Amino acid sequence: MEQHHDDDRSEALAHFPHLDRRGNARMVDVTGKTPSERRALARGRVVMNPATARRVAAGDLPSGDVLAAARTAGMFAAKQTYDLLPLCHPLLLGAITVDFSIGASWVEVTAGIEALDRTGVEMEALTACSIAALTIYTACKSLDRTMAVEGVTVWEKSGGRSGSWVLDADGTVHHNPSPQTPERR
Repeated sequence: MEQHHDDDRSEALAHFPHLDRRGNARMVDVTGKTPSERRALARGRVVMNPATARRVAAGDLPSGDVLAAARTAGMFAAKQTYDLLPLCHPLLLGAITVDFSIGASWVEVTAGIEALDRTGVEMEALTACSIAALTIYTACKSLDRTMAVEGVTVWEKSGGRSGSWVLDADGTVHHNPSPQTPERR
């Protein structure tokens, strides 16, 4: 019975490339992979009181231009992802964008990453989005104790063996299995 359990575990672990056969964390070997164009887009929101959102939009905060600070922090964080997350590879990022949309009671952060490399850039996009959102949070926390960072998610991914996909607002994933050069936006 124990042997059967071990076989099931090994089979389950085979689906997680960051784990070895014993379940220990390991860095995936990408040495033999050919570099290809990679792109990822992540989004998240900082939900806040309407008065706080108005002040962010007007640039009327004690800490100054919070969106400029958040954009810079997000770009810096993307470049440091491999230092923050031990199973990530250091990548040479070709482009980093961090943009914002402001609603009545939220600021949406969108982070885009592009690279020509041997592994994906999803973690870099998520890191940029998260740190930009946290920068907004820290700049506004003295005014609004009700804020929350929500929904940080990869919305688009292209390049690599798994191809391209887009996540719709309703949660539906649309796959494009043939890797192709991502369009620049």
